[in-house]
Amino acid sequence: MRSSKRIISYHLMLLPGMLILILFSIIPMFGVVIAFQDFIPGIPIFKQSWAGLDNFTFMFQLPDSRRIFLNTIIIASMKMIAGIIVPVTFALFLNEVRTRWFKRWVQTVVYLPHFISWVILSGIMVSMLSLDGIMNRMLSLFGVEPIMFLASNTWFRYIIVGSDIWKEFGFSAIVYLAALAGINPSLYEAAAIDGAGRYRQLRHVTLPGIISTVILLSTLSLGNILNAGFDQVFNLYNPLVYSTGDIIDTYVYRIGLVDGQYGLATAVGLLKSVIAIILIALSYKLAAKFANYRIF
Repeated sequence: MRSSKRIISYHLMLLPGMLILILFSIIPMFGVVIAFQDFIPGIPIFKQSWAGLDNFTFMFQLPDSRRIFLNTIIIASMKMIAGIIVPVTFALFLNEVRTRWFKRWVQTVVYLPHFISWVILSGIMVSMLSLDGIMNRMLSLFGVEPIMFLASNTWFRYIIVGSDIWKEFGFSAIVYLAALAGINPSLYEAAAIDGAGRYRQLRHVTLPGIISTVILLSTLSLGNILNAGFDQVFNLYNPLVYSTGDIIDTYVYRIGLVDGQYGLATAVGLLKSVIAIILIALSYKLAAKFANYRIF
Protein backbone atom coordinates (compact mmCIF):
# COMPACT_ATOMS: atom_id res chain seq x y z
CA MET A 1 0.00 0.00 0.00
CA ARG A 2 2.81 2.40 0.86
CA SER A 3 4.51 1.59 -2.42
CA SER A 4 1.27 2.17 -4.35
CA LYS A 5 0.68 5.53 -2.66
CA ARG A 6 4.25 6.56 -3.42
CA ILE A 7 3.87 5.63 -7.10
CA ILE A 8 0.58 7.57 -7.32
CA SER A 9 2.19 10.62 -5.76
CA TYR A 10 5.02 10.44 -8.30
CA HIS A 11 2.52 10.23 -11.15
CA LEU A 12 0.63 13.23 -9.77
CA MET A 13 3.90 15.18 -9.72
CA LEU A 14 4.45 14.16 -13.34
CA LEU A 15 0.91 15.07 -14.44
CA PRO A 16 1.34 18.88 -14.95
CA GLY A 17 4.41 18.35 -17.11
CA MET A 18 2.66 15.65 -19.14
CA LEU A 19 -0.36 17.90 -19.71
CA ILE A 20 1.87 20.71 -20.94
CA LEU A 21 3.72 18.27 -23.22
CA ILE A 22 0.47 16.91 -24.67
CA LEU A 23 -1.07 20.36 -25.08
CA PHE A 24 1.87 22.12 -26.73
CA SER A 25 3.89 19.32 -28.37
CA ILE A 26 1.64 16.36 -29.23
CA ILE A 27 -1.73 17.88 -30.16
CA PRO A 28 -0.15 20.44 -32.55
CA MET A 29 1.46 17.54 -34.44
CA PHE A 30 -1.89 16.87 -36.08
CA GLY A 31 -1.32 20.12 -37.97
CA VAL A 32 1.13 18.32 -40.28
CA VAL A 33 -1.85 17.48 -42.48
CA ILE A 34 -1.58 21.07 -43.72
CA ALA A 35 1.49 19.94 -45.69
CA PHE A 36 -0.85 17.85 -47.87
CA GLN A 37 -3.54 20.52 -48.28
CA ASP A 38 -4.13 23.71 -50.19
CA PHE A 39 -4.64 25.46 -46.87
CA ILE A 40 -6.84 28.56 -46.68
CA PRO A 41 -7.16 30.31 -43.29
CA GLY A 42 -10.67 30.47 -41.87
CA ILE A 43 -11.78 27.06 -43.14
CA PRO A 44 -11.71 24.10 -40.70
CA ILE A 45 -8.60 22.03 -41.20
CA PHE A 46 -10.45 18.84 -42.22
CA LYS A 47 -12.58 20.73 -44.76
CA GLN A 48 -9.58 22.02 -46.71
CA SER A 49 -8.98 20.83 -50.27
CA TRP A 50 -6.32 18.14 -50.48
CA ALA A 51 -3.22 18.78 -52.58
CA GLY A 52 -1.45 15.46 -52.08
CA LEU A 53 2.29 15.84 -52.60
CA ASP A 54 1.99 19.05 -54.62
CA ASN A 55 3.56 21.16 -51.84
CA PHE A 56 6.56 18.85 -51.67
CA THR A 57 6.92 18.83 -55.46
CA PHE A 58 6.74 22.63 -55.56
CA MET A 59 9.26 22.84 -52.70
CA PHE A 60 11.90 20.91 -54.65
CA GLN A 61 11.25 23.00 -57.74
CA LEU A 62 11.97 26.25 -55.90
CA PRO A 63 15.46 27.67 -56.53
CA ASP A 64 15.67 28.55 -52.82
CA SER A 65 15.20 24.98 -51.54
CA ARG A 66 18.71 23.77 -52.31
CA ARG A 67 20.20 26.97 -50.89
CA ILE A 68 18.40 26.86 -47.54
CA PHE A 69 19.17 23.18 -46.95
CA LEU A 70 22.81 23.72 -47.87
CA ASN A 71 23.09 26.80 -45.63
CA THR A 72 21.50 24.92 -42.74
CA ILE A 73 23.85 21.96 -43.05
CA ILE A 74 26.96 24.14 -43.43
CA ILE A 75 26.16 26.40 -40.46
CA ALA A 76 25.03 23.51 -38.24
CA SER A 77 28.14 21.47 -39.14
CA MET A 78 30.44 24.39 -38.38
CA LYS A 79 28.70 24.88 -35.04
CA MET A 80 28.96 21.18 -34.20
CA ILE A 81 32.69 20.98 -34.98
CA ALA A 82 33.58 24.21 -33.18
CA GLY A 83 31.16 23.31 -30.38
CA ILE A 84 33.26 20.24 -29.62
CA ILE A 85 36.79 21.55 -30.18
CA VAL A 86 36.46 24.81 -28.23
CA PRO A 87 34.80 23.43 -25.03
CA VAL A 88 37.22 20.48 -24.90
CA THR A 89 40.21 22.78 -25.32
CA PHE A 90 38.88 25.22 -22.73
CA ALA A 91 38.19 22.40 -20.25
CA LEU A 92 41.72 21.01 -20.71
CA PHE A 93 43.31 24.41 -20.11
CA LEU A 94 41.06 25.19 -17.15
CA ASN A 95 41.84 21.80 -15.65
CA GLU A 96 45.52 22.76 -15.54
CA VAL A 97 44.81 25.88 -13.46
CA ARG A 98 45.77 25.32 -9.84
CA THR A 99 44.59 28.64 -8.37
CA ARG A 100 41.10 27.75 -7.19
CA TRP A 101 39.65 31.28 -6.91
CA PHE A 102 40.86 32.19 -10.41
CA LYS A 103 39.45 28.96 -11.81
CA ARG A 104 36.02 29.65 -10.30
CA TRP A 105 36.10 33.25 -11.52
CA VAL A 106 36.86 32.17 -15.11
CA GLN A 107 34.11 29.54 -14.97
CA THR A 108 31.56 32.11 -13.82
CA VAL A 109 32.54 34.61 -16.51
CA VAL A 110 32.32 32.13 -19.40
CA TYR A 111 29.05 30.59 -18.14
CA LEU A 112 27.17 33.90 -18.04
CA PRO A 113 26.45 34.35 -21.80
CA HIS A 114 24.54 31.04 -21.82
CA PHE A 115 21.83 32.58 -19.66
CA ILE A 116 21.37 35.67 -21.86
CA SER A 117 18.76 35.48 -24.63
CA TRP A 118 19.68 35.88 -28.28
CA VAL A 119 17.55 39.02 -28.46
CA ILE A 120 19.91 40.76 -26.04
CA LEU A 121 23.09 39.20 -27.41
CA SER A 122 22.07 40.05 -30.97
CA GLY A 123 21.66 43.69 -29.98
CA ILE A 124 25.17 43.61 -28.52
CA MET A 125 26.55 41.98 -31.68
CA VAL A 126 24.84 44.51 -33.96
CA SER A 127 26.25 47.36 -31.90
CA MET A 128 29.77 45.88 -31.92
CA LEU A 129 29.80 45.06 -35.64
CA SER A 130 28.12 48.18 -37.03
CA LEU A 131 30.07 50.63 -39.21
CA ASP A 132 30.80 52.84 -36.20
CA GLY A 133 31.01 49.94 -33.74
CA ILE A 134 33.96 48.94 -31.60
CA MET A 135 35.19 46.32 -34.07
CA ASN A 136 35.52 48.77 -36.97
CA ARG A 137 37.04 51.37 -34.66
CA MET A 138 39.74 48.89 -33.67
CA LEU A 139 40.36 47.99 -37.32
CA SER A 140 40.63 51.66 -38.23
CA LEU A 141 43.65 51.93 -35.91
CA PHE A 142 45.46 49.61 -38.35
CA GLY A 143 44.27 51.51 -41.42
CA VAL A 144 41.52 49.03 -42.37
CA GLU A 145 38.42 50.44 -44.06
CA PRO A 146 35.07 49.92 -42.21
CA ILE A 147 33.43 46.57 -42.96
CA MET A 148 29.69 45.86 -42.99
CA PHE A 149 30.06 42.54 -41.17
CA LEU A 150 26.36 41.68 -40.87
CA ALA A 151 25.71 42.58 -44.50
CA SER A 152 28.62 40.55 -45.87
CA ASN A 153 28.10 37.04 -47.19
CA THR A 154 31.80 36.44 -46.57
CA TRP A 155 31.63 37.17 -42.86
CA PHE A 156 28.09 36.26 -41.85
CA ARG A 157 28.51 32.50 -41.30
CA TYR A 158 31.67 33.03 -39.25
CA ILE A 159 29.87 35.62 -37.12
CA ILE A 160 27.02 33.17 -36.53
CA VAL A 161 29.37 30.37 -35.51
CA GLY A 162 31.66 32.61 -33.47
CA SER A 163 28.85 34.23 -31.51
CA ASP A 164 27.26 30.82 -30.86
CA ILE A 165 30.55 29.51 -29.47
CA TRP A 166 30.99 32.62 -27.35
CA LYS A 167 27.54 32.08 -25.86
CA GLU A 168 27.68 28.32 -25.28
CA PHE A 169 31.26 27.06 -24.93
CA GLY A 170 31.50 27.77 -21.21
CA PHE A 171 28.31 25.91 -20.42
CA SER A 172 29.20 23.04 -22.75
CA ALA A 173 32.55 22.64 -21.01
CA ILE A 174 30.78 21.56 -17.80
CA VAL A 175 30.40 18.00 -19.11
CA TYR A 176 34.09 17.77 -20.03
CA LEU A 177 35.17 19.25 -16.70
CA ALA A 178 33.06 16.60 -14.97
CA ALA A 179 34.73 13.91 -17.08
CA LEU A 180 38.15 15.31 -16.17
CA ALA A 181 37.24 15.29 -12.48
CA GLY A 182 36.38 11.58 -12.79
CA ILE A 183 39.88 10.56 -13.91
CA ASN A 184 41.68 8.58 -11.20
CA PRO A 185 44.47 10.79 -9.67
CA SER A 186 46.64 7.68 -9.21
CA LEU A 187 47.05 7.56 -12.99
CA TYR A 188 48.75 10.97 -12.92
CA GLU A 189 50.92 9.86 -10.00
CA ALA A 190 51.99 6.73 -11.87
CA ALA A 191 52.74 8.78 -14.98
CA ALA A 192 54.81 11.26 -12.95
CA ILE A 193 56.79 8.42 -11.37
CA ASP A 194 57.52 7.11 -14.88
CA GLY A 195 58.94 10.52 -15.75
CA ALA A 196 56.00 11.92 -17.75
CA GLY A 197 55.73 15.71 -17.81
CA ARG A 198 52.55 17.75 -18.05
CA TYR A 199 52.33 17.35 -21.82
CA ARG A 200 52.76 13.56 -21.72
CA GLN A 201 50.24 13.31 -18.86
CA LEU A 202 47.80 15.30 -20.96
CA ARG A 203 48.40 13.09 -23.98
CA HIS A 204 48.44 9.68 -22.33
CA VAL A 205 46.16 10.14 -19.29
CA THR A 206 43.83 13.13 -19.68
CA LEU A 207 42.78 12.75 -23.32
CA PRO A 208 42.16 8.97 -23.11
CA GLY A 209 40.15 9.63 -19.94
CA ILE A 210 37.66 11.92 -21.70
CA ILE A 211 37.70 10.50 -25.23
CA SER A 212 34.59 8.38 -24.61
CA THR A 213 32.68 11.50 -23.49
CA VAL A 214 33.87 13.41 -26.56
CA ILE A 215 32.79 10.57 -28.89
CA LEU A 216 29.42 10.29 -27.16
CA LEU A 217 28.58 14.00 -27.37
CA SER A 218 29.90 14.23 -30.92
CA THR A 219 27.69 11.33 -32.00
CA LEU A 220 24.58 12.65 -30.28
CA SER A 221 25.07 16.06 -31.88
CA LEU A 222 24.38 14.51 -35.31
CA GLY A 223 20.67 14.77 -34.56
CA ASN A 224 20.97 18.58 -34.63
CA ILE A 225 22.52 18.78 -38.09
CA LEU A 226 19.39 20.56 -39.40
CA ASN A 227 19.08 22.91 -36.40
CA ALA A 228 21.25 25.91 -37.20
CA GLY A 229 19.63 28.14 -34.55
CA PHE A 230 16.49 30.07 -35.51
CA ASP A 231 16.66 32.62 -32.66
CA GLN A 232 20.24 33.57 -33.44
CA VAL A 233 19.97 33.76 -37.22
CA PHE A 234 16.59 35.51 -37.17
CA ASN A 235 17.92 38.29 -34.93
CA LEU A 236 21.13 38.79 -36.91
CA TYR A 237 20.35 38.19 -40.57
CA ASN A 238 18.91 40.52 -43.24
CA PRO A 239 18.01 40.22 -46.95
CA LEU A 240 21.59 41.01 -47.99
CA VAL A 241 22.88 37.73 -46.51
CA TYR A 242 20.04 35.39 -47.50
CA SER A 243 22.35 33.57 -49.92
CA THR A 244 24.63 32.36 -47.10
CA GLY A 245 22.59 32.87 -43.91
CA ASP A 246 19.01 31.86 -44.72
CA ILE A 247 18.26 28.52 -43.01
CA ILE A 248 15.25 26.19 -43.00
CA ASP A 249 13.63 27.67 -39.89
CA THR A 250 13.88 31.30 -41.03
CA TYR A 251 12.65 30.32 -44.50
CA VAL A 252 9.64 28.52 -43.03
CA TYR A 253 8.88 31.59 -40.89
CA ARG A 254 8.95 33.92 -43.91
CA ILE A 255 6.94 31.83 -46.37
CA GLY A 256 4.49 30.65 -43.69
CA LEU A 257 3.77 33.52 -41.32
CA VAL A 258 4.85 36.45 -43.54
CA ASP A 259 3.85 35.32 -47.05
CA GLY A 260 0.90 33.14 -45.94
CA GLN A 261 1.97 29.99 -47.84
CA TYR A 262 1.01 27.70 -44.96
CA GLY A 263 0.95 24.44 -46.91
CA LEU A 264 4.41 24.96 -48.38
CA ALA A 265 5.88 26.09 -45.05
CA THR A 266 4.45 23.01 -43.30
CA ALA A 267 5.84 20.74 -46.02
CA VAL A 268 9.34 22.18 -45.56
CA GLY A 269 9.09 21.85 -41.78
CA LEU A 270 7.76 18.28 -42.03
CA LEU A 271 10.60 17.23 -44.32
CA LYS A 272 13.10 18.70 -41.88
CA SER A 273 11.47 16.82 -38.98
CA VAL A 274 11.53 13.48 -40.85
CA ILE A 275 15.23 13.89 -41.70
CA ALA A 276 15.96 14.94 -38.10
CA ILE A 277 14.24 11.80 -36.72
CA ILE A 278 16.33 9.61 -39.02
CA LEU A 279 19.53 11.37 -37.96
CA ILE A 280 18.64 11.11 -34.27
CA ALA A 281 18.00 7.37 -34.63
CA LEU A 282 21.32 7.03 -36.46
CA SER A 283 23.17 9.04 -33.80
CA TYR A 284 21.84 6.84 -30.99
CA LYS A 285 22.81 3.76 -32.99
CA LEU A 286 26.34 5.10 -33.37
CA ALA A 287 26.46 6.15 -29.70
CA ALA A 288 25.52 2.63 -28.64
CA LYS A 289 28.19 1.16 -30.91
CA PHE A 290 31.13 3.47 -30.17
CA ALA A 291 30.38 4.78 -26.64
CA ASN A 292 28.15 2.03 -25.22
CA TYR A 293 25.42 4.62 -24.62
CA ARG A 294 21.85 3.40 -24.47
CA ILE A 295 18.57 4.90 -23.30
CA PHE A 296 16.36 1.88 -24.01
